[in-house]
Amino acid sequence: MTTPRTTTTAARQIHITGVVQGVGFRPFIYGLAQRYALTGWVRNTSAGVDIEVMGDPTALDAFIAAITAEAPPLSRIESVTTQPVAPDGYARFEIRESAAQDGAYQPISPDVATCDECLADVFDPADRRYRYAFTNCTNCGPRFTIIQDIPYDRPKTTMAPFAMCPDCQAEYDDPLNRRFHAQPNACPVCGPRLELVPSPACAVPPEWDDLPGDEIEAVRHLLRAGYSVAIKGLGGFHLACDATNPGAVHTLRQRKGRQAKPFAVMMSDLDTVRRLCEVNEAAAQALTSRERPIVLLPLKTGTAIAGNVAPGLRELGVLLPYTPLHHLLLEPAPDFPPALIMTSGNYSEEPIATCNADALDRLGPLADAFLLHNRDIHIRCDDSVVRALDDRVLPLRRSRGYAPYPIPLPFESPPLLATGAELKNTFCLARDRSAFMSQHIGDLSNYDALRSYEHSIDHLGRLFRVEPEAVAHDAHPDYLSSRYARERSEPRFAVQHHHAHLASCLAEHKVPSGQPAIGVIFDGTGLGPDGAIWGGEILVGDYASYERFAHLRYIPLPGGDAATLRPYRTALAHLWDAGIDWDDDLAPVRAASDQERTIIRQQLDRRINAPLTSSMGRLFDAVASLVGVLQAVTYEAQAAIQFEAQVDPNEPGAYPFEIITQPDGAPHVFDPASMWSALLDDLRSGVPAPHIASRFHNGIAAMICRACDLARQHTGIQTVALSGGVFQNVTLLQKTIPLLQASGFSVLTHRLVPPNDGGLALGQAAVAAVALQHG
Repeated sequence: MTTPRTTTTAARQIHITGVVQGVGFRPFIYGLAQRYALTGWVRNTSAGVDIEVMGDPTALDAFIAAITAEAPPLSRIESVTTQPVAPDGYARFEIRESAAQDGAYQPISPDVATCDECLADVFDPADRRYRYAFTNCTNCGPRFTIIQDIPYDRPKTTMAPFAMCPDCQAEYDDPLNRRFHAQPNACPVCGPRLELVPSPACAVPPEWDDLPGDEIEAVRHLLRAGYSVAIKGLGGFHLACDATNPGAVHTLRQRKGRQAKPFAVMMSDLDTVRRLCEVNEAAAQALTSRERPIVLLPLKTGTAIAGNVAPGLRELGVLLPYTPLHHLLLEPAPDFPPALIMTSGNYSEEPIATCNADALDRLGPLADAFLLHNRDIHIRCDDSVVRALDDRVLPLRRSRGYAPYPIPLPFESPPLLATGAELKNTFCLARDRSAFMSQHIGDLSNYDALRSYEHSIDHLGRLFRVEPEAVAHDAHPDYLSSRYARERSEPRFAVQHHHAHLASCLAEHKVPSGQPAIGVIFDGTGLGPDGAIWGGEILVGDYASYERFAHLRYIPLPGGDAATLRPYRTALAHLWDAGIDWDDDLAPVRAASDQERTIIRQQLDRRINAPLTSSMGRLFDAVASLVGVLQAVTYEAQAAIQFEAQVDPNEPGAYPFEIITQPDGAPHVFDPASMWSALLDDLRSGVPAPHIASRFHNGIAAMICRACDLARQHTGIQTVALSGGVFQNVTLLQKTIPLLQASGFSVLTHRLVPPNDGGLALGQAAVAAVALQHG
């Protein structure tokens, strides 16, 4: 006699956190439910995604396993929690309306480069989105720059004014369509539109009336003819011109007030990049990733790229198209340039323009024409920048494509704000185990930048429901970010600049609280507790505290900030400190007039307007000046960057640095006097600059290794963290890491946030969080 089979029904409640909204997660769950014959519902909330699902227990287990195993490509699941519930008799599986929850939050997807499927639509003459510049789906397109609040639904984005046509609405409502609940979904019938207008401040191009009627073709015509065009993109305006036309590049430089700082260029595809630049596997992966950053690449010799695109450098910043508009503008053609300048739409040091009226007003004198559109940008977001290493990339600017995805913290943090630095500013909002790093804000040097900074803090605080209980800021009292912190009502933590760099590197590697490391922190400027300008530091510490184990010998910096713009002043100070005469055959001596040399010597002898500094960045400037690379700069670290470009990778020699042990337990001192003597001997013997540059880099790397070994002897610590803006120098990084590893050290370098001040806010937040934990 056969016993009848009984069907067991079970039910689960599931809560998912992470980047799970705006990435096709609900239709993905809907499809899984159909596959496993389950019933119930899924919905977005302010805290993530909630699911209630019912069916066969085995099918339920397979469903739950598939959530993490097959998650949509743009999602990033942080947690999946399940609990059994009583079956509720659901007849089908459905997607429910979103639900807001007071105080709850969930991460937001960054803007994402156009996917291959949407790109195929754009270039398919039979598709209704043929050549439509705003094509997107749940796998790509704008996110962060259009979101006004969460949950992420169309009414809470800048797409709210665009009512969908019946065809778009049908896609939006179909759970099995890749545009299901794609909030920016649109087409030529119902979506944003382009508009080409002449500049209000420049002469109208003579051929304006004869331009093609299609806006994109008209812009291509203007670019071919040597004009500059301001183009509204995802996170702001770009200024574009032909990167192979030296005259067009020169005109843009003059208008923008950007004398020598390199421009980024956009190329149509990876094959074009490989034709013009050296591209390793790590660089290729970054170029084609969904983040689409600018990647610094060695430029091949003899290419068509104009020499004034990146003067004095061997590298070129390259990015690939990341919106349909870019793909259409860069569409290859025999008479169209292989690369376009794509630089931020602003005057130097101003925030990037985002709205049409502001762009026409501020950028009018910079561009001959404006390609506008009528989809608002809610939050500005510059392009990200990375530099390719052998097997990975080093972030130099973390912004579009990466922000505001959180950095996981190794400990719980109360709600707090870290205000960041003065230059390359980003801020950080932390809560629970997440640090939400902002997009690149830039230099806080004017009112417009400060206003953008404050707007972004308010916006991200609202999105992630962070009401700070404390504010961390740099210990320098005159930074605008520090002044902003003082104007707020919350308790404040002043965090020493180089301690924050150390903590930033530790935090991104999830080093637990209380586990110390040796921090090699090299940069240009940071106020020390003794009132001097630090910057060549070996620290020993963790989040809670640090000790200064060693530093570069102090020198007076004649004229203070003036010396940062004129490296020959720093070179003269170093020669003076080393007891080396200012002979007329030396480049920095020739760069200063007799009167200026007299003033500088008085400043050094009498310590008049000559603050003491241990800055490693200034040492690089001084060497670059002495070798004759550059005597005056127009952008930060220009001399050091051009000096690195001189390096001969095959030169094994190294200049000596003495490490002096101080009495009474005072920090050790790196004395560069012997280095200066050896370098001058080489210079006067006619040793080529590339050999000198290599010997200097090799000497710094060897000095780091010796200093860390000394610190290990004193402390037993085996972990070294490399941070600070000097470690944007890939040559130094690649010489230092193998030496440390060969000496048995575990080496931490930046992978998630920049080593420069763009990563500082993460360290400030980590220091403050641990301080609050300890009362």
